[in-house]
Amino acid sequence: MSKDGGVLTAIREWLIAIVCALIIAMIIRLYLFAPYEVHGTSMSPTLNGDELLVVNKWIYHLKEPEYGDIIVFHTDETKDFIKRIIGLPGDRIKIEDGKLYRNGQVLNETYINGRMEGTFDEVLVPAGHLFVLGDNRNNSKDSRVIGTISMRDVVGRADMVILPINQMHIFF
Repeated sequence: MSKDGGVLTAIREWLIAIVCALIIAMIIRLYLFAPYEVHGTSMSPTLNGDELLVVNKWIYHLKEPEYGDIIVFHTDETKDFIKRIIGLPGDRIKIEDGKLYRNGQVLNETYINGRMEGTFDEVLVPAGHLFVLGDNRNNSKDSRVIGTISMRDVVGRADMVILPINQMHIFF
């Protein structure tokens, strides 16, 4: 084999490897995992508004959402939101005197920022929807304002903070 033939073979092999790697990366990014930036402080103290998250886009094809999951979802606004799941389909949610009730039981939430203010009349979470709240309850645009979230609008579950590195951790 000539020297030129060996170089051309090596180039072709490298190009095939690069194209395969790009295809695999696109599939992972489109269907499995995606990076999302956190903006704002509505999830403080859990998230401070400067993190880069890995969002698991396929998890809810395998299992149902759970209380406490932190999810990214589409809204009618120009940006996606990130909030915590408080209510699942069939749950009755209300806020009275700053206390959150799910199906008549007060929730003990150690992850919220301060004491929640105000009231919110009881709502029944419809089938195929979720009730979500930010951890910074007094500074969060969530289901109290935008209503329940359709499962069709859920991008996925936030599984990991990857940046900044000193705040890297896994949620589940």
